[in-house]
Amino acid sequence: MFVLIWTTLLFSVRGITADTGAAVKEHCDKGCCITLSEGVITAEAGLCVVIPCSFTNAYYFTPKHMVWYKCEPYQSRCGDSDVILHTNNNNKVQSGFIGRVSLLEPDVSQKNCSIIINDLTESDSGSYQLRVNGLLSWIEEGYTFSPRGVNVSVKGLTQKPTVMIPPLTEGQQTTLTCTAPGLCSGSDPNITWTWRGAGEKHSHITGNITAVTQRHSSTLTFNPSAEQHGTDVTCKVSFTNSITTEETGTLNVTFVTADQHGPCAELLWIIVAVVALIVNVIFIILLMFLWNTRKKVKPNQEDRTYMSLRKTDQSPEYDVIARPLN
Repeated sequence: MFVLIWTTLLFSVRGITADTGAAVKEHCDKGCCITLSEGVITAEAGLCVVIPCSFTNAYYFTPKHMVWYKCEPYQSRCGDSDVILHTNNNNKVQSGFIGRVSLLEPDVSQKNCSIIINDLTESDSGSYQLRVNGLLSWIEEGYTFSPRGVNVSVKGLTQKPTVMIPPLTEGQQTTLTCTAPGLCSGSDPNITWTWRGAGEKHSHITGNITAVTQRHSSTLTFNPSAEQHGTDVTCKVSFTNSITTEETGTLNVTFVTADQHGPCAELLWIIVAVVALIVNVIFIILLMFLWNTRKKVKPNQEDRTYMSLRKTDQSPEYDVIARPLN
């Protein structure tokens, strides 16, 4: 992940220096030329800034080391006391810049002299100048490029962290994510979570808090409750030099009632379905029984006599019945 961030910065810088529409200018001195962005590079305290830079050299000059300076605008030339990065002698670097400044591409043969400055403060505003040390026809030589190529302006931090709140359901575990502002800062920021109920003071949310420092983000895993619905959760990011920023989001918790997909509701529907099935089966059986019973009923004596009288066959039996008695 960290390599991905570093690569993004590196390609961003290459894109700036290679973009013909960008405000860049080439400065040459004998066997070496550098390309720097003109104008002012703006940045915010607590984060980082990249100063894009590239160079070319003649065949008779071999670059070996890079030296970057920062000096005040009123100075005509930066001196040894103004060194912020020296790839060959760290003892000359100002104490306030040790560990905060580095080359984006340490391999000098890649001809990339871009630097990144981390943990910015407003005092880092100023003019930055580059010197390339190397061998000129096998003799040690160095070139300091004037005028100073880059001005950096560092303002107070205005960016806020990003708080991601997924849909919340009461009692179901969920994870909130807070990402610190900026693509980079340098030192790992401190990320804290607080929760505030209605009319209450801020208090820390209980839960499993894990900081993912490579991305300068933090996750908070917890089980939301009904009392947290409509309340605020705040993510606070603290950088070095007491530089802080925060963002607040509102928790929207969906409640789970007895008739909403709970075990009791499911059991109730199952019971209703079984009872309805049993009633239907009994009703069908009863109808079939009544139907079969009706078909098996025998005719009574009057029905048999009536059917005999209507018989068309002329038999002695009918003669006897029809002859009057004397």
